[in-house]
Amino acid sequence: MREFAWIPSLRKGTKVLKQRRDAAENLAKRLFAAEQAIDDAICRVSDLAGYMPVARANAKLSAVVGQKAIDQAAATLTALVAARGCLVSTHNHLAETRDQIGLQAMAMGSTGVKPSEMAQTLDENIVNMADHAA
Repeated sequence: MREFAWIPSLRKGTKVLKQRRDAAENLAKRLFAAEQAIDDAICRVSDLAGYMPVARANAKLSAVVGQKAIDQAAATLTALVAARGCLVSTHNHLAETRDQIGLQAMAMGSTGVKPSEMAQTLDENIVNMADHAA
């Protein structure tokens, strides 16, 4: 009977690993949602800021009209871009933590391909398309 005394600790280790994996998956979902929300906000504020001069011109108003609003929209965009950078840093620190707790094999992206790998593949595809077009 003594030779199997380690089995409860093995089960406990498996349970802890599952709890860590579940926690990491739930955390990753929230991280990806936050990243998407900031990206969406950047796109919307960019659209707003970009349309302000068009709206002013379409309304036949002087260039001085609405300048403070454009300034504030630009400041908002700058703040969102800075927030995105902070969230990217958070993502990187969470990836380090994931590795520290033994979940290195767990993908932290929606496609399972890291962005740097995806970018390299996209770059290669663009080069191949250019080669075929030439």
